[in-house]
Amino acid sequence: MVQAPLALRVDVDTRRGLADGVPRLLALFRRLDVTASFFVTMGPERSGTAIRRAWRPSFLLKMLRTNPVRLYGVRALLAGTLLPARPVGAGAPAMLREIAAAGHEVAPHGWDHFGWQDRVERLTAPAIRAELVAAARAYEAALGMPPAASAAPGWRMTGAALLVQEELGFAYASDVRGRAPFRPRVDGGTLKTIQVPTTLPAMDELLGRVADVEGALTDALRDGLNVFTLHAEVEGGPLVARFGAWLERVRRTGRPVSTLRAIADAASAHPVPEQAIVRGHVRGRSGWVAAAGAP
Repeated sequence: MVQAPLALRVDVDTRRGLADGVPRLLALFRRLDVTASFFVTMGPERSGTAIRRAWRPSFLLKMLRTNPVRLYGVRALLAGTLLPARPVGAGAPAMLREIAAAGHEVAPHGWDHFGWQDRVERLTAPAIRAELVAAARAYEAALGMPPAASAAPGWRMTGAALLVQEELGFAYASDVRGRAPFRPRVDGGTLKTIQVPTTLPAMDELLGRVADVEGALTDALRDGLNVFTLHAEVEGGPLVARFGAWLERVRRTGRPVSTLRAIADAASAHPVPEQAIVRGHVRGRSGWVAAAGAP
């Protein structure tokens, strides 16, 4: 019996993740002969501005659980405040080309990752369009073609942002948490852009909350869609050995590993259900995320 594939979505939020984490992941994927989908923040690294969330009890609890200095490094925690906000993907086009040359999918993960995550619900349509277009243009300047997909920073997406994103004609997007591919319903209409949601918990959502992180990930695998989102700063950083060991065990069971584009292409060959997008919460995560609502 053929097992349902595991699709790997790699989020790259910072320069450290792109410079250090991505090469480690490329070496791991090459050794295990798997391909993944890399979503890279294209604009300024402003991760230090996350300190504004310190008033949220859930954010403080996450910081205590995960040790962000170990996971992200001091420079990332000060970027955009005490240290300059260096461009991430736009500042390292050769690395984007290296990812693509290794056979992996590459797409934007927003322009200003932390700005989007903290204020997307307050952005006007022109401001949303400016963010998405800036990311797409920087991507095209690096890789010589427009992007075919996008993933919203922090799984933060609104109806207004979905409508603007639809104008860019992506083959799919991965903006939300959910269980299966779907087409979003917004303002009484159905969008063409297929959503391929993240279905599994992220490692940093499990750290300090469950005793066996790798076992919890294995238990979460299903017969249907399995999309695991990892971060170049985390699974490509201090947790690379643990992630690699888990992925190797998954491979030994015979489960294939896929890109999100392959999942979207397979889904588009059949009728895709329509679903609204709602605000939800994920255990181990601070604040709200966009999630698939009832079919």
